[in-house]
Amino acid sequence: MIARGIAILRDPWGLLFIVLGLLVVPWLAVWSASQFITPVSYSAVHDGWTPSEAWLLDRHGQLLSSQRQDHAIRRLAWTRLDEVSPALIKAILLAEDRRFLEHGGLDLRAMLGAVSGWLREGRLRGASTITMQLGGLIEPASPQTRSGRTIGQKIRQITHALALERRWTKTEILEAYLNRVSFRGELQGIAATAKALFDKQPSGLSEPESLILAALLPAPNADMSRLNRRACAIALAGEFTTPCATLEAMTAQALTQPGARATEANWAPSLARRFLRQPGERVTTTLDLRWQKRAKETLAQQLAGLGGRNVRDGAVMIVENATGEVLAYVGSAGTRSTAGQVDGAAARRQAGSTLKPFLYGLALEQSFVTAASVLEDSPVNLETTSGLYIPQNYDHDFKGPVSVRTALASSLNVPAVRALVLVGVERFRDRLNELGYLGLKEDGEYYGFSLALGSAEVSLLEQVNAYRTLANDGLWSPLRFMPEAAARDETRRIMSAEAAFLVADILSDNAGRSVTFGLDSPLATRFWTAVKTGTSKDMRDNWCIGFSRRYTVGIWVGNFEGDAMQDVSGISGAAPAWAAIMAKLHAEQPGLAPQAPGGLVQQAIHFDPPIEPARKEWFIAGTQTEVIRAGRGDNHQAHLESPPDGVIIALDPDIPPANQQVWFKARGGDQAVFTLDEKHIGPARTAYAWRPQPGQHLLQLRRESDGQVLDTVRFQVRAPR
Repeated sequence: MIARGIAILRDPWGLLFIVLGLLVVPWLAVWSASQFITPVSYSAVHDGWTPSEAWLLDRHGQLLSSQRQDHAIRRLAWTRLDEVSPALIKAILLAEDRRFLEHGGLDLRAMLGAVSGWLREGRLRGASTITMQLGGLIEPASPQTRSGRTIGQKIRQITHALALERRWTKTEILEAYLNRVSFRGELQGIAATAKALFDKQPSGLSEPESLILAALLPAPNADMSRLNRRACAIALAGEFTTPCATLEAMTAQALTQPGARATEANWAPSLARRFLRQPGERVTTTLDLRWQKRAKETLAQQLAGLGGRNVRDGAVMIVENATGEVLAYVGSAGTRSTAGQVDGAAARRQAGSTLKPFLYGLALEQSFVTAASVLEDSPVNLETTSGLYIPQNYDHDFKGPVSVRTALASSLNVPAVRALVLVGVERFRDRLNELGYLGLKEDGEYYGFSLALGSAEVSLLEQVNAYRTLANDGLWSPLRFMPEAAARDETRRIMSAEAAFLVADILSDNAGRSVTFGLDSPLATRFWTAVKTGTSKDMRDNWCIGFSRRYTVGIWVGNFEGDAMQDVSGISGAAPAWAAIMAKLHAEQPGLAPQAPGGLVQQAIHFDPPIEPARKEWFIAGTQTEVIRAGRGDNHQAHLESPPDGVIIALDPDIPPANQQVWFKARGGDQAVFTLDEKHIGPARTAYAWRPQPGQHLLQLRRESDGQVLDTVRFQVRAPR
C-alpha cells in the first residue's frame, strides 16, 4: 500500500491530481460557505470611519485648524480613490495584488504558488489579495493578514473576500483598503501617512514616495535596509524610473521626520483647543480664513520688526460690528515666543490707557463734562487709604488747562484722574462690568484712582467687544464664534448713543491727538476710524484697539511671561499692525464717518483765554455753549505742589537723618518765596530740600514783593518709634 502511494507521488499526473484535489475540494467548500455570508456594506464602513482628528472650519468651510483627539491611532478624513495619486495605486497593486482587477477575491495563481511553497517548506505564506486583507481589517471574526498565518485563518479570509467581491465594487474595495490599512506605527490610512511622512495630500504623492509607501505595507515597522530593498525591488519589477539610490535617500528623510506633520492646518490653534472635543467632528465658526491668515501674518511681521526690543508675543482680533461675528482670532503670533500655547487674546493683562474712553463716556453721559470742558493737566496729589496717589503723564510733562477732547484724544493721565474724581471710582467700576470686563471683581476702593489709568487687568477679547459697543452707538451684545441660525437677542444699552458718538468722534480726531502723538502717526488712517492705544506699567503690555463703521480690530503686544519690553509703546508696538490690518479691511471700501444721533447739536466755540483754537464742537443738547472760559483759580496761580496738604511724614530710624529730606516745590514761584512756620527759608523758583523736624508745620508760598500769602500747606512730621 505504501509502495503504491510512493509510486503515485512519483507520477507527475498523480501529483497533479493530488494537488488539484487539495485545491478544488476546499475551494468548493469555501465558495459554498461564502454564499451564506452577508458582509458589512461599503457605506457602513465609510460612514463608520472615525478620524483621530477634529477640524475647525471657517465660515466658508475652509480648514482653519485640525487637532488630534484620539491619541491611540492617527487617522485623517476618508480619502476617495480619485483623490489618490495614480503612481501610488500602481505601486501598491504591483506589490500587494498584481491581478486585483481580474480575480474575484482569490488569486488562484498566487494560491498555487503558496501551496507549492507549503509543500516544499512546510510554511504557508503570501497569496493574500487586497480583498482578503480588507476582510481582515473590517471583519472582527477575520484576523488581519499579518497575524493570520494558519490555514484556518486563511480560509476565513478567503470566505470573507469572496463575499466582499460579490457585494462591493473594485473601486470600493481598493478605496476602503487604502483608508483602513496601517502603514507605519500609529499611522493608519493613506491620508495620515502621506501627511506625516511627506507633508502631502494623497493626490500629490510622487513616484518615489509611492514606492516607499508600497514597501511599508508587508512590514510597517521594518528597519531602513529592509524597506530600501523592497522599494527597490518594486521599482525594478514595475519598470519605474526612480533609481534605488534616490529611494534610499528619500526613505531615510521620510522616516526620520517627526510625525507632527500629520496636523493638516494650524491657523487658529487657540480656538481649536477651545471648541474641538470629539474625534471626527467638524466645527464651523464665524472666522474667515483669509482674514485669519492676514491678521496672523501682519502681526508676526510687526513683531519681527521689533527685534532687539525684547518683544516675543502678540494677539489680534477682528470683529464685525453689526453681528458681533469674530472674523479673526490670533492668540499667539510671535515666531520667537517661548509660550506659544498661551491664548493671548483671552489672557488678562494691565489695560493701560485703553479704559479712558469709557470713563469719559460716563462723564459725558452724566453731564459732568462736555467735549469742550476744560480740565487741568497739572500735578495733583490724591489721598487714598494706602497713601498718596500722584499720577504722571506718559511723557512726564504737563500741558496745563486742556479740553476734554484733547485730554482723551492725547491720552493725558492727570485729566483722566480728575474725571474719575467727578464720576466716582465705584460707578466707573460698575460701568466697566456692564461693558463685559468681568475680571474687575473687587470694589472701587480696591482699584482706587489708578483705575482711570488702566491698573486693572483685562483681556483682548473683552477690550474688542467694549470698543465695539462704542461703534454700535452704546449697544452691547456678545461676540459670536459660531454662525447661529437664530441667535438670541442679547443686545442691551450700556451707554447713551450721544455719549458713544462723542467718544468715537474724539478718538477719530487726529488734531486732538496731535499734542501727544503728532499729526503723522499710525493712528491717522486715510478713512474714518476711532482708535485708542495703551501702555501698561514698565512697558509690559501695549494695546491698540479701534474701529471703523464696519469692523473693530484689537491688538495686544508684549511677553506672555510678563517681562518688560524695551522702549515699546502702543504707538510703536501694536499701532502699526492695527493700521495695516484696518487698511487691508477697507482696501476696496473706505470707512465712512457715522451719523450723529438726534440728541446732539454742533456749536462753534472759542476759548477764553485761547488755550486751544476755535472750532466746531458737538454737545449733548442742552449743554452747548459758545465761549469756554478756562477759570483762573488756584491751579492757574502760583501754588505749592509739594508736600501735599495734610500729609503725615514718618521719619525712618534706619535711614541717617542727613539723608532724609522733604522737598518743597511750587508752580509759578518765580516771584515768590517759601516760609515755614512763619520763617523765611528761601526763594520758590527752585525746589528746596528741607531736613524734616518732628511736629506740626505750616508751609506758605508768599509773594516776594509784598509778602502776600499765595498758597498754604499744613503737614505733620512724626518722630521714629
